[in-house]
Amino acid sequence: MENIIEIKGLKKSFGDHEVLKDINLNIQKGESVVVLGKSGQGKSVMIKCVVGMIAPDAGTLKVFGNEISEMNEDELKETRTKIGFLFQSGALYDSMTVRENLAFALTRVLKIKDEADIEKRSVEALEAVGLGDAIDKMPSDLSGGMRKRMALARTIIVHPEIILYDEPTTGLDTITSKEISNLMLDVQKKFKTSSIIITHDMQCARIAGNRVVIMNDGQLIAEGTYDELENSEDEFVQQFFK
Repeated sequence: MENIIEIKGLKKSFGDHEVLKDINLNIQKGESVVVLGKSGQGKSVMIKCVVGMIAPDAGTLKVFGNEISEMNEDELKETRTKIGFLFQSGALYDSMTVRENLAFALTRVLKIKDEADIEKRSVEALEAVGLGDAIDKMPSDLSGGMRKRMALARTIIVHPEIILYDEPTTGLDTITSKEISNLMLDVQKKFKTSSIIITHDMQCARIAGNRVVIMNDGQLIAEGTYDELENSEDEFVQQFFK
């Protein structure tokens, strides 16, 4: 299988605080990998390094076979058009309608100007997440679960090859969380995306992840399928499954 993301010996410190000590992780094309870990372990820092939002202190990080740290500004922008980043907050523009939020992604990222094409893509993205009737609503009119769906629609509308999820089900009730997790799985299958999913939600990890890795003290200490780790005899690993 082709590695679409390759992380080797990744290190990052903020002042005297060493957040990432030695991260080694490969993501295969079409694979969804869940990253578990307690708060403050550097999970979000790691995926921000993937898109060049944060520069690591050491190690190598290749995306689509190219080293992120060696890219110039234009190359980095081009790479980012192929990566969707679903922020924990959703990061919707509250002053824009759902339609305008989606159009903004298309005109800003893909530079599409044809209004008929924008409308077609917007409708398709909303229908893919079950929000076909919400195109003219404001974000403030949407429930928490609908906002998550809307944020996912805006992510997939540019047809990214990679999606990075930062706590995609935070703040949702159990039923809505399950719906979003299943939707993430559907998106992976339909669009053949590769994903890194940062979450504390074990239901989300079980549903949406092909593989699970566990981070502790700036390092990845365990990996396997959900079932393999659930049956691990390691005491630290077991804390996540109890």
